[in-house]
Amino acid sequence: MSRMSVLTQPASDLLQQSPLPALRRLMVTETECEVILTGCVYSYYHKQMAQETIRPGLGDRRLSNQIVVRRETITTATF
Repeated sequence: MSRMSVLTQPASDLLQQSPLPALRRLMVTETECEVILTGCVYSYYHKQMAQETIRPGLGDRRLSNQIVVRRETITTATF
């Protein structure tokens, strides 16, 4: 086992510990060289928070943030 994997917590575990439910639904793919974030959130704030949440678990790996931001459409009912 490499030194990096002994010292860092898996990125998926870091997201699962987040108080933000949107982050706990994201997918994380980890390789020796890269951590890839995928999924969908409703704000750029959540996209950035996901990235910063897993940063401590990156070690020397590169981060690929492929999270898609989809704005919620708010509809108003007419009565």
